[in-house]
Amino acid sequence: MSEINQELKKLIEENALAFATVDESGNPHCIAVGFAKIVSKNQVLITDNYMAETRRNIQKNPSVALTVWNKEWKKECVGYELRGTAEYFKEGKWIDYVKKIPENKGEPCKGAILIIVSKIKKLA
Repeated sequence: MSEINQELKKLIEENALAFATVDESGNPHCIAVGFAKIVSKNQVLITDNYMAETRRNIQKNPSVALTVWNKEWKKECVGYELRGTAEYFKEGKWIDYVKKIPENKGEPCKGAILIIVSKIKKLA
């Protein structure tokens, strides 16, 4: 699979994700993201509310990975890894977009992270 289909879109938008970056020394950094928005067949948008280390890593190395799995994984485990490149925005249409997302109400919305997905791998 190289495009985000409706099944994967639903999985991403309704579950938490693991979001991994790499620092300039090659050390991994992984955080949990509670909300992501699919904005095209190969683009995921994430809001930076409290991601100082993640932001620094993206500025040095834009290679990232996301992992998502369903909430009911004990009954039927379905998961995916998405790899791609990230770009960080402090202004423009993407920051305007994330500020309008209802889940971001009351959050600082310091930036928007647009991930261009280049590889999707089913995990389970």
